[in-house]
Amino acid sequence: MRKHRPTIRDHSAEANLFARRAFVGFVFVTILVAVLLSNLYTIQVDDHQDYQTRSNDNRIKVIPIAPNRGLIYDRNGVLLAENKPVYNLEVIPEEVDDLDASLSALTQFIDISEQQKNDFLDDIKHNRRFKSQVLKARLNEQEVARFSVNQHKFPGFSIEARLARYYPFADTLTHALGYVAKLNKKELAQLEAQEQGTNYRATHDIGKLGIEKYYEQLLHGQVGSQRVEVNNRGRVIRTLSMTPPQPGNDLVLTLDVGLQQIAQHALKDMRGAVIVMDAKDGGVLALYSNPSYDPNLFVHGISSKNYKALLNPDRPLINRTTQGRYAPASTVKPHMAVLALEEGLVTEQTSMWDPGFFQIPNVDHKWRDWKRWGHGHVDVYKAIEESCDTYFYDVSYRLGITKISDFMAQFGYGDLTGIDIHEETTAILPSKEWKEGRFKESWWRGDTISVGIGQGYWTATPLQIANAMNILVNRGINHPPHLVQVVKKDNDVTQINNEEKPPVILKDPRHWQVALDAMHNTVQKTSGTAHRAFKGTNYDSAGKTGTAQIVSIAQGERYDAKSLKERQRDNTIYVGFAPYEDPRIVVSVVLENNHGGVQIARQLMDYYFAANPVNLARNNTP
Repeated sequence: MRKHRPTIRDHSAEANLFARRAFVGFVFVTILVAVLLSNLYTIQVDDHQDYQTRSNDNRIKVIPIAPNRGLIYDRNGVLLAENKPVYNLEVIPEEVDDLDASLSALTQFIDISEQQKNDFLDDIKHNRRFKSQVLKARLNEQEVARFSVNQHKFPGFSIEARLARYYPFADTLTHALGYVAKLNKKELAQLEAQEQGTNYRATHDIGKLGIEKYYEQLLHGQVGSQRVEVNNRGRVIRTLSMTPPQPGNDLVLTLDVGLQQIAQHALKDMRGAVIVMDAKDGGVLALYSNPSYDPNLFVHGISSKNYKALLNPDRPLINRTTQGRYAPASTVKPHMAVLALEEGLVTEQTSMWDPGFFQIPNVDHKWRDWKRWGHGHVDVYKAIEESCDTYFYDVSYRLGITKISDFMAQFGYGDLTGIDIHEETTAILPSKEWKEGRFKESWWRGDTISVGIGQGYWTATPLQIANAMNILVNRGINHPPHLVQVVKKDNDVTQINNEEKPPVILKDPRHWQVALDAMHNTVQKTSGTAHRAFKGTNYDSAGKTGTAQIVSIAQGERYDAKSLKERQRDNTIYVGFAPYEDPRIVVSVVLENNHGGVQIARQLMDYYFAANPVNLARNNTP
């Protein structure tokens, strides 16, 4: 076998190959190092601020601090809505060695239900163990004292306080003040849409009704914050800085809580509403709807049992002063008289014969007067003084619904009064257009007859009735009703100036006096419908009574309250003012299926003038 000759190695070629490979490797490594250095430069220099911010976001947390809600006072400085400390029993699970044993031992000092235990145990499953969780909310003083004495036995357990809304007068002011309650998802969405969400990050409650809702932005205040350093588990290590919250504005209302209490006491168990207005500026001195309810029930979350109790036929949740719809009845007769005088249908001397009923020509139906045998010869003064229905049946028939509707609209009927709460209805001021739109029917002349005495389709709220009378006693000047008169912020006081609405202007201003004099006779003359209730007063008042039928009485039959069910009986209304020469207040009282509104108005006026002495000189009209 032939032997192969060994190949001689080419060391030069191998050296060149190695050199080329080494160069390529060096270039590759150099590129990688350059890329690495470039990235390091980008991260450490170019993007330093961005990564610093991200680091701080992980290390530093901003915790919002809820502002204290503004307080609410009555016109005399009496506190109506305050922030009261509420004590909660809270637990940091991480600091408790044996949670079950501690909970069992705790029941010796504080009553904790199984539901509260289960809710607490469920909460700690979904939260970090070093965070404090509420075991029981709203501890009473005895529970706080018993736990405080034994707190050393329960490491990880503590009593924490926060401020919650409290209404010291409970159900006396509910429908005016409203209440605050827990924020819900819908309200949070609305706040976000209004770009107010950030200001409510630490807030649990929001105004739901009344003043609390209408002036929410003023009462709430501005959220504060504190910057804290946390570890990788989110535990707070230290506080870095703090921006204190700005408390909400305090409000001073036009309300007089004393008048509210008089109204509440006078109404007792009757359903109805009371309005007292300042005749000089439209400030509402009393706004009470009965029955009422305790707003404190809603602040911490009302139970289903308590809420069901409010859903009864008496409807305490309805604000009758601004949402109750009642026929204004004879309280509109002074306004109707002014319109009739303005249109020249009657004069101060015009007299008509009242046989006790009114008939449209060629119509058999008779519209009865409340006095079956009639009032005899009646002029405009007597028609108001004795509340003659027949006189105003005739007047309204000749005026027509269009003139009545247009004139009464100037006094605020059929429209919102603009009072500073959201819970208000327009009620109904009937017109041809209204009936066509509502019933798809034409207006008949017979429909106008009942409207002339404030009945038929016509409805109004007690506040509308008071406001219309206030415009009348001010001879057409319109002071819109309002509840807030002063906003206080620290040492700054801002007076709320409510702009007057367009006045009612008459062709002959003397016609105002005719109506006012007739209302004075209603109270001062022995034949007046409100004479007895105001005997012996040291102030001179005027007013107008009204009775509104709930069910129709057949022709020839008489109204007998005893034969009717309680809720079918007439509503009674009284609206009055005092003193007669220089009116200071206007009072409106509406009672459902009951009587006694004049007597309640007397109690309110007695209280007001005892507390606010003015020139009470009487005009002793015989």
